[in-house]
Amino acid sequence: MSDKAPDRVDCDLLVVGSGAAGMAAAITAKLHGLSVVLVEKAEVFGGTTALSGGGLWVPGNPVSERIGLTDSRAAAREYMAVEAGEFNRPDMVEAFLEHGPAMVAFFEENTAVRFVPAPLFPDYHPGQPGASHGGRTLYAAPYDGRELGAQVKALRPPLQEMTLFGLVTVSGDEVRHFLNATRSLRSARYVAGVFLRHLRDTLRHGRGMRLTNGNALAARLARSVFDLDIPLWLNAPVQSLTQHDGRITGAKLHREGREVLVQARRGVVLACGGFPQDRARQRALFPHVQRGGAHHSPAPIGNTGDGLAFGEQAGGRVDAHMAHPAAWAVFSRVPRNDGSVGVYPHFIDRAKPGMIAVDARGQRFVNESDSYHDVIAAALRSAAPDVRGLYLLCDHRAIRQYGLGFVKPFPMPLGGNLRNGYLKRGRTLAELAAQIGVDPAALQATVDGYNAEAAHGRDPLFGKGGNAYNRFNGDPSWPGPNPCIAPMVEAPFYAVELVVGDLGTFAGLRTDAQARVLDAREQPIPGLYAAGNDMASIMGGNYPGGGITLGPAMTFGYIAGRHAASLSSSTDQQHGNL
Repeated sequence: MSDKAPDRVDCDLLVVGSGAAGMAAAITAKLHGLSVVLVEKAEVFGGTTALSGGGLWVPGNPVSERIGLTDSRAAAREYMAVEAGEFNRPDMVEAFLEHGPAMVAFFEENTAVRFVPAPLFPDYHPGQPGASHGGRTLYAAPYDGRELGAQVKALRPPLQEMTLFGLVTVSGDEVRHFLNATRSLRSARYVAGVFLRHLRDTLRHGRGMRLTNGNALAARLARSVFDLDIPLWLNAPVQSLTQHDGRITGAKLHREGREVLVQARRGVVLACGGFPQDRARQRALFPHVQRGGAHHSPAPIGNTGDGLAFGEQAGGRVDAHMAHPAAWAVFSRVPRNDGSVGVYPHFIDRAKPGMIAVDARGQRFVNESDSYHDVIAAALRSAAPDVRGLYLLCDHRAIRQYGLGFVKPFPMPLGGNLRNGYLKRGRTLAELAAQIGVDPAALQATVDGYNAEAAHGRDPLFGKGGNAYNRFNGDPSWPGPNPCIAPMVEAPFYAVELVVGDLGTFAGLRTDAQARVLDAREQPIPGLYAAGNDMASIMGGNYPGGGITLGPAMTFGYIAGRHAASLSSSTDQQHGNL
């Protein structure tokens, strides 16, 4: 620390974190007349948003309404109440339902952000009261990275394991074309066109310029930040918040080798991405880690819970009283050529006909076509205490038709993934059982029992394919009666080990409906806001539908920006110029 007095920058609002929540707060505040500084700890912008599938869950949104998908706030409220159960917070839910659609309209009308509907994407529990069979999830429209100019080099790239030759193919509608490319002329033409454009862009620009999913959302938000001349400082980690008379007045941070004091008259928004890489909080809150198990997250390595720590230091508290402390997800560990290991998210392969998941006993433990969050929740309840020894299995037909995890379908080869150990193969089930360390007799009995019912499209044990969400991720072209069920009979047989991870954390700073951080007496801390994964889950740690992280993240970032802009000028005069 230098003895020299720190440089000082004055603004109305300081936003910490450049994911969807932070950029939404910064853009909203700027468009409501505030001067804003946006700071990012990493050397790239986009946060976890840029790595994600990019879905936003927003009931009643105007994008889906434009294509005739009407929604009811009463139905969404009922569904959220049922899903949250004892952890339901009506004030937070009401704020989300009121401001979510307005947020979508605001960004489409005033910024470079554009959304596309997902009309066939159901809520994750479509049998619950108030659930929707399509339209509540949105995606950012694909974006031409060239629109960012030279700044595209600072956009966090998509997760390596989610790409094929640099193209994102694991989520969104595009993945269906990639899976059908060998069976559909239309899909083959589509994929060929995408690859040709990607090759051209890579040769010209060093990376693909057709951005999709979370990369598109982060890029569109960033374009809006740049258009509004909002300063975005990279490599600028906050060291501490500043406070005067109980009010948060800014922060001290490091930038370009020196300390900078940012004085923020209206306060600070914490949007640092939660704690997915904070090992201490994992040990405190994740049951499998407490029992000695491992945890994996694709989130940026810098997401170490800074926002939560700053909030606690200011008098806020982390709310961990919820159903689950994180958005659980199913991953597999992928060896990389440089010797490191990445993680692949199993979003949809588990639902394909001919796929089953087994635990260390060689027994099925879950409806494989349920949401990734539900699959891990089931594993935490029924598998080994530290959740080891989980595998996803299939036969030769299934792997060649759909792939298995990071392994791509025909005509991509299997050899590399067999040689590096990611993929296990057995000429018989007994041989595969030896490969994955389970009892051969138990595995044979599991597969025999599954096959007997699968021949008729049934799964009496777990009901795979039994609801609209299951079937959405299945194979509608499968000739059997159930798009998620097929016998596992064609040797050789294959397996990939599954591990527990998260797509983001749910435990976070407790806030009110204006996104203000609350102290131990449930009173707002003046000048301190939280949004995104720094804010406690509005669903109490439950997962109702695709995009339940990014939908509330952008909505409460929007709410925080609007609220900061609504503060009186007398507040500025009293607290801002110290």
